[in-house]
Amino acid sequence: MPDEKTLDDLFLDTLKDIYYAERQLTKTLPKLAKAAQSAELKAGFEEHLAQTEGHVERLEQIFDLLGKPARGKTCDAILGIIEEGKSAMEDYKGSPALDAALVAAAQAAEHYEITRYGTLKTWADELGMKDAVKLLDATLQEEVETDQKLTKLAMSKVNLKAA
Repeated sequence: MPDEKTLDDLFLDTLKDIYYAERQLTKTLPKLAKAAQSAELKAGFEEHLAQTEGHVERLEQIFDLLGKPARGKTCDAILGIIEEGKSAMEDYKGSPALDAALVAAAQAAEHYEITRYGTLKTWADELGMKDAVKLLDATLQEEVETDQKLTKLAMSKVNLKAA
């Protein structure tokens, strides 16, 4: 009979998943910034890149708290979201809808991250990992704020230009 998996195992696997995802996003955000037509959107992507680098550092702190090496585990979900974003960049290049497509791609990534960080925070709390809860909550709040900024930018400018 195989070893029974515990919430600790699930927490670590999910931590590896989001670590991989965040590292992939540090490679993707500069491409989104370069493709963005709106100066405000470009600046937003650059700001979120700096935040994402901080998210990676926080995750590395959690790995340290666990006494585990910071290693990612291939995250098919983020790879799919990134691929959709690349397709949107190609399909809408030079069009008035490009920035709207970039915002949509970015929000897909944000929503994925929000679900992962929310889940990890809950599990960390249940496992009594108070320091991890604080780190995960800080990142979760930044992800929610970024999503809100993207929504505001889409509704006030980007979608109007695309229409």
